[in-house]
Amino acid sequence: MFGIEALDLARFQFAFTVAFHIIFPAFSIGLASYLAVLNGMHLLTGNGLYLRVFNYWKKIFAVAFGMGVVSGIVMSYQFGTNWSVFSDKTGPVLGPLMAYEVLSAFFLEAGFLGVMLFGRERVGPRLHFFATFMVAAGTLMSATWILSVNSWMQTPAGYAMNEAGQYIPEDWWAIVFNPSFPYRLVHMVLAAYLTTALVVGATGALHLLRNRNNLPAQLMFSMAMWMVLITAPLQIAAGDFHGINTLEHQPQKVMAMEGHYDSHEGGAPLILFGLVDSENREIDYALEIPKLSSLILKHDLNADLAGLDTIPDDEEPPVNIVFYSFRIMVALGFAMLGLALAGAVQRWRGRLYESPWLQRTAVAMGPMGFVAVLAGWITTEVGRQPYTVYGLLRTEDSASAIQASAVGASLLAFIVIYFFVFGAGTFYLLRLMKREPETAKGSLAEGPIRSAGITPLPSTGPNPVRPAE
Repeated sequence: MFGIEALDLARFQFAFTVAFHIIFPAFSIGLASYLAVLNGMHLLTGNGLYLRVFNYWKKIFAVAFGMGVVSGIVMSYQFGTNWSVFSDKTGPVLGPLMAYEVLSAFFLEAGFLGVMLFGRERVGPRLHFFATFMVAAGTLMSATWILSVNSWMQTPAGYAMNEAGQYIPEDWWAIVFNPSFPYRLVHMVLAAYLTTALVVGATGALHLLRNRNNLPAQLMFSMAMWMVLITAPLQIAAGDFHGINTLEHQPQKVMAMEGHYDSHEGGAPLILFGLVDSENREIDYALEIPKLSSLILKHDLNADLAGLDTIPDDEEPPVNIVFYSFRIMVALGFAMLGLALAGAVQRWRGRLYESPWLQRTAVAMGPMGFVAVLAGWITTEVGRQPYTVYGLLRTEDSASAIQASAVGASLLAFIVIYFFVFGAGTFYLLRLMKREPETAKGSLAEGPIRSAGITPLPSTGPNPVRPAE
């Protein structure tokens, strides 16, 4: 199709659908936990303000969760249509892990989702909190299984090969808890919490700019700033451990991230930024800090670091993509830390809700969690190339024998449908966030319209109080 090979179209199609999909689970994982905290705080304190904020965000969670499910279904079909060789060879290992995710995590989420959204007046506050907690636990369990699958593709372990050339399980513990799994799980969960905190903080800040005395907005903004302050430093530390693990198991990925075409003896510089010149295998106009890369990766200023000159050309990842995406992710991580520290200073000064510049910054940072997640995903997946299963199965050997025209037609259909459906869904989410929190009867907070003769129980609870800074 237009001179493009089927393999490249299939890769772009999967990248396109995953890029749309990953932002919704990243949001729903963190938002489910936030809802559980809000529900638990209302149950613990009796403060009706927590319930108002809970009812506000559960509507948004319902929409985001639905779009995450729909966007995820499409990817599973591509394994059979575009990547049938990959599916055949890795199916005995990865198939059960994907099934466990559906049978445990997804069923847990789906089983309690209706109770969380509509069941408070029917089951009471304690069981309602339990249902909310189960939904949050289900999202975390789903992330655990999916990241185990992805981590096995990055650092395969516990497998053997049968006569048909398939990878078969030999040690399930080694498969699930492969060498990179703990680091990826922590890194992704923290990323989800940061992403959600930034969205919640941006929404609260938007309403505070309109009315600084808006109590639900104050609670949103305060809780979000606490979460960013806690998770941003943890994420930076987790990223450091993850980088050291990647250097051990996927060294060429780190070489591409760092832009190290050449090996360095006696300490490698940290290239803050530069222009990748793939043809001449160098970084032009590089802004460097001497020996800092060795200090970060090996905790030794004078440690030697190998470069891509030690890697066969046909095993090098695309340096230009990995180099830039990694820097976007890191830069946004430190920007989040800066926002958290600014919020802490304003909280200490007693001006958390009375600082327009902080709130405008929080609004601008609202979507940056999604950008960082996408940049991190690109770094991880493109950095694994040219393999689908690192060191075992190349991407070019994983694709189906399919014509480029067929892949191109489905790709165009995905692009049109995705932008229409998920564009409309995202627009609706933004409309929901733009509305001020309210407790109007008949909203989703009160559940679906009841049949005649069924009278809802009266809602009781103390009046909202101003959230503590």
